[in-house]
Amino acid sequence: MSTLASDDEIGHLISRVALGDRNAFSSLYRDTSPKLFGVCLRILRQQAQAEDALQDIYVKIWRRAASFAAGKSAPMAWLVTIARNHCIDMIRARRPDPVDIDDAPALADETPDPEAVAIGASEGRRIDHCLEELDADRAKAVVGAYVEGYSYQELAEEYGVPLNTMRTWLRRSLIKLKECLQP
Repeated sequence: MSTLASDDEIGHLISRVALGDRNAFSSLYRDTSPKLFGVCLRILRQQAQAEDALQDIYVKIWRRAASFAAGKSAPMAWLVTIARNHCIDMIRARRPDPVDIDDAPALADETPDPEAVAIGASEGRRIDHCLEELDADRAKAVVGAYVEGYSYQELAEEYGVPLNTMRTWLRRSLIKLKECLQP
């Protein structure tokens, strides 16, 4: 701001700008732009962005001049507030541009495709069929050990057999399942 323009003079210029006085707007720009540019540069830290912001700020000042209340705030403080808020909004808007879906890298879909689902269902039915061919206790022990995660000791205690007997049941049951599942 030049040393010639006081707060009262700036306030008077703003009130004339509110009436659409272009000469007053030019004077306001000449007298206040160095100070507002400094505010922009301090916040944005890039001269080109500060210059762009300054132009946008003066458009806002032109449009909002009628909302300036001379008694409520100092004219220069009002202008600095507009500049500061605009620059902060610019920083917030610096988010990366969203990537167009066609330009986005292909992401692997973790869900199985329909063919894999059908094969899995078919395999599941085959396994169920083969488990039905085992003795009921043996089939339950296999499911308990290899699907539900019970230890051999826990299964031996549940079925009331020695640990080595449970190991034998499971080993023989797995051999029968393998034979059943082979084409």
